[in-house]
Amino acid sequence: MADPNASPAPTGPSCDLGIGGMTCAACVARVERALARVPGVTQAQVNLATERARVQWDGTVPAAEMRARLQRAVREAGYEPRPLDDDVDDEARAEAGLRREGWWVLLGLVLAAPLVLPMAAMPMGWHLMPPPLAQFLLATPVQFILGARFYRAGWAALRHGSGNMELLVALGTSAAWGLSTWLWWRAAPGETPHLYYEAAAVVIALVRLGKWLEARARRRTGAAIRALQALRPEVAHLLPDGVRRTEPQDIPAAELLPGDRVLVRAGERIPADGVVEAGQTAVDEALLTGEPLPRPCQPGDRVVGGSVNGDGAIEVRVTAVGAASTLQRIIALVQDAQAAKPPVQRLVDRVAAVFVPVVVLVALFTFGGWWAAGVPLEQALLHAVAVLVIACPCALGLATPTAIMAGTGAAARHGILIRDPEALERAPRVRAVAFDKTGTLTEGRPRLVQLEPAPGVDPEAALRAAAALQQGSSHPLAQAVRAAAGPAALAPAVDVQSVPGRGVRGWVEGVPLALGSLAWLRELEPALQEQALPAAWQPVLAAQRQAGATLSLLAWQHEGRWRPLALLALADEPRAGAAEALRTLRRRGLAVVMISGDQRAAAEAMARRLGLRPEAGEVQAEVLPGDKAAAVAALRQRHGAVAMVGDGVNDAPALAAADLGIAMGQGAEAALQAAGITLLRGDPRLVPAALDIAERTVRKIRQNLFWAFVYNAAGIPLAALGWLDPVLAGAAMAASSVSVVSNALLLTRWRPRQGADS
Repeated sequence: MADPNASPAPTGPSCDLGIGGMTCAACVARVERALARVPGVTQAQVNLATERARVQWDGTVPAAEMRARLQRAVREAGYEPRPLDDDVDDEARAEAGLRREGWWVLLGLVLAAPLVLPMAAMPMGWHLMPPPLAQFLLATPVQFILGARFYRAGWAALRHGSGNMELLVALGTSAAWGLSTWLWWRAAPGETPHLYYEAAAVVIALVRLGKWLEARARRRTGAAIRALQALRPEVAHLLPDGVRRTEPQDIPAAELLPGDRVLVRAGERIPADGVVEAGQTAVDEALLTGEPLPRPCQPGDRVVGGSVNGDGAIEVRVTAVGAASTLQRIIALVQDAQAAKPPVQRLVDRVAAVFVPVVVLVALFTFGGWWAAGVPLEQALLHAVAVLVIACPCALGLATPTAIMAGTGAAARHGILIRDPEALERAPRVRAVAFDKTGTLTEGRPRLVQLEPAPGVDPEAALRAAAALQQGSSHPLAQAVRAAAGPAALAPAVDVQSVPGRGVRGWVEGVPLALGSLAWLRELEPALQEQALPAAWQPVLAAQRQAGATLSLLAWQHEGRWRPLALLALADEPRAGAAEALRTLRRRGLAVVMISGDQRAAAEAMARRLGLRPEAGEVQAEVLPGDKAAAVAALRQRHGAVAMVGDGVNDAPALAAADLGIAMGQGAEAALQAAGITLLRGDPRLVPAALDIAERTVRKIRQNLFWAFVYNAAGIPLAALGWLDPVLAGAAMAASSVSVVSNALLLTRWRPRQGADS
C-alpha cells in the first residue's frame, strides 16, 4: 500500500543511460543532481552497482533531444556517458576491461612490494629498505601512472564543487609522496631519512586491487540479467508463406514480426512468443520460470520465446516480439527493480552529499591538532593522510544496490519477479497473507460435475441455454459451462448484463434467462428459496455443498416471475502445493486467509481440503469483487500489514490496497500491474519463497549499511587519533567495498526453503 504522505510518483517518458567513472556514493549524488537540473526532468535515479541512470521527464522534449541533454549533463559533471548495449560484444569488452585492469593491478603490487616487504621485516631486526633513490623510482610510477585515474576523477569532482573517493585518495597519497620527496631533498649528504613512499604506493595499489575485486564481484550480481539476455536466440527459421517466400529462410530473430511462422527444431530455443500450429513437443522453461519439468505442448498451446524445444520439431506462429515479448518484459521488470532505490537509500544519499567535505575538514583538524600538540610535521601529516585514505564512501554507495541486484536476480531464477524495491521493504512487515481462491489456491479450471434440470426440462437444451448466455464471458465458471456444452454453435444472446460476483442475465432465442448464485436469484425472485426448489434437487444441493462444488441456478422469466430451469454444480481442484504453501506461511508465524466470492458452503469445503479452518476466521466467502479491498483493510486492522495474492482483474483493487501485492504470472495484466511481486508460474509455494527472499535481501541491505556506517564511524576516529597508519588504512578501505559486495553475493546462493521448485 502506498504511503499516503508520499508525493505522487513522477509520470512521463523515461530512458536509461550508462555512466562511466563513478566510484562511490558521492559520485552517485553528484550525477543525480546534474541530471535533476536538466529542464523537464522529474526524477533521476543513479545506480552505482549497474553504472546506470534511470531518468523520467515531463514529455515536453523529444526523446532524442532529451537523451542528448542528459548525456551532456553527465559529461559536464565529470563523468562519461556510455551506450547501453546488452549484446555479446559489450560483454566481451567488459571482460577485456577487467583483464586489462588486472594487469595494471599486478604491476602496482609488483612495484609496491619492495617498499612494503622491508617494513614487515623491521620488527624482526632486518633493515632491508631500499635506498631513497630506489624508493622514489618505485613509488613515482605508481603515484602518477597507476594513480592518474584518481587525479583525473578527483580534479573533475573538485572542478564541479564537490568531492569523491578519488579526491580523498589523491590528496592522501600526494601528501605522503610529497612529504617523502621533501624529506629526501632536505636531508644532509650521507643521511638516510625515514621516508613514506611505501604509504603512497601501497595505498594506490591496494585501492586499485580492491576496485578490481569489487568490479568482478559486481559482475556476478548482474549474472541473472545476463543469463536472461543469453536466452534470446540469434537465428529464426522463417517458414514460407506461399507468396513472398517459397522456401524456408534463416533470418535474425530480431527481425521477426507478429504473424510470422517459424520452424523450431528439436533442442533449439524458441525465437519469440507464439502459438504452436503443428507438431508436438515438451518445452523447457526452467530459466524463465524456474519450473524444472518440461511442459508438454501441442497445436494451440502458447510458447514463450527463450524456452528450449524438446525432442519434436514444431511450427510456431509469432504473436509477440521485442519489448512486448515475455522474455523482454521479464528482463525489463528485473532491470527496473535493480535501477530503483528503496526508501532506506535516502539516508545514504543525504550522508553522501556531505561526506567528502566533512572528511577533508576532519583531516585538516587532525593535522592541525597533532601539529599544535608538538608532534613533528611529518607525523601530523601522516595522521591526516590516514584519515583521508580510510574514509571511503564506496561501501555506502554499494551497500544497497548490490544487495538488490543479487536478491532480485536470485528471485528471478526461481520464477519470482520483484517489481520494485519498496516491495522488498514491505515484505518483512507482513503479518497476514490473503489468497484469492479461484486460480490462485485452486487450478482455476472448474468443470461442470452435475446438471439437474427442472421436471420436464431437456437437460441438453438447458445446458446450451446456459452456455449461450455466457458465451461472451471469460470467467472460469462460464468457460466450464461452455466446455461442457461442446464445440457446436450456440444461439446468440442479447441484452446481456453481467453482475460481478453474482451472475449474468439476458435474452436467448427470445427467452429472458438469468444464471448465477442462489443468493442472487433469491434477490431477483424471493420465491426461489431453497426449500421451494424441486424436491429432486435437495439431495444434490446437500451432496455438492459437502463436496465443495459451486452451485449456480439457471432460471427463466415467465409472467413476471423467475422460475427454475436447471441446477448446475461446478467443481475446481486445489493447486498442487497450495496446502504446503499455507502450512509454510503458518510456520513463519503469519495468519492466512482465503477470500472468495463463492457461496460459503463451497468456499468452506474447499478451504478444509486446503487445510484452512473456517471456524478460526480463515475463510471469507461471498465477498464481491468490489469488496475485496475492504476485506484487505479489515485484515490489516486485525493483524497488521497484509499481503494479497491473486490472479484476476477483480483482484487488482485488493492487490493495490494491500501492503504487498503478489500476482500469479499467468493472471490478468491488471493484476500484474497492481502487484509489487509477480510469480512467473502458478505455484502457491512461491508465495512463502517470495517473502523469504525479500526478507533476506532487506536483511543484507541493513547489514551492508550497518557495516559501511560502522566502518567509517570507527575508522576515521582511529586514524585521527594516530592508531592507523596510511598503509593499514588503504588496506581497510579496499576491504570495506569488497566485503560489502561479497556479503551481498551470498544472496545468489539462495534457494527456496520448501519445495517450490519441485
